[in-house]
Amino acid sequence: MENVLRCPECSAEIDVDEDEVEEGEILSCPECECELEVSQTHPVALNPISDDIGEEDEEDEEDAEDGDDFDENGDLLEDEEDEEDEEDDEEDE
Repeated sequence: MENVLRCPECSAEIDVDEDEVEEGEILSCPECECELEVSQTHPVALNPISDDIGEEDEEDEEDAEDGDDFDENGDLLEDEEDEEDEEDDEEDE
């Protein structure tokens, strides 16, 4: 039996045949490409799989690992090594 469901993310229509899907199967929204898990088959119910949260956390961790320090204005602070190199350049002139 064909069911027309709505994507929980973008509300696009998704045609799903409840006789052809299994619980736990992963479907993709044709509009927003969100991954949806079939949580039940009679009637068909879809739940979004949210791995966006994990990606955001990874990005935050990568930013922290860069080791760049910023002052209260958001300006990048120079490393001590960079400052020493500049002083050496000025002495050479």
